Amino acid sequence: MSKFVPDKVFLRGVLLHYFNMNKSAAEAHRILVDVYSEHALAEQTCRKWFARFKVGDFDLDDKERPGQPKKFEDNDLQALLNENSCQTLKELSTSLEVDFSTIGKRLKSLGMIQKEGHWVPYELK
Repeated sequence: MSKFVPDKVFLRGVLLHYFNMNKSAAEAHRILVDVYSEHALAEQTCRKWFARFKVGDFDLDDKERPGQPKKFEDNDLQALLNENSCQTLKELSTSLEVDFSTIGKRLKSLGMIQKEGHWVPYELK
């Protein structure tokens, strides 16, 4: 058995192929399940892509989602910490021009905590 694991863009390309062969979304889904088993797209996802193809949208990439975009990248925050790990939330927020609560949430998601005045990974390795 092949060890190939398809990614979602590959599977969307396969769906486009079946769409061009005049298969239904349900037929395409059955074929994907037969070939890729647990890696196949859900039937509802296949239907969604077929609906996009029917209106002439053949772009296989994800569409932009609603919501607020990131105001800064994690790399920007990490660079500031590498420069000086003793900075306070207020200093970091001023440097990145965002609210200090945003910095706090991002540091938490990065697994960083402040110990003895320095920002360090929660689990030191």
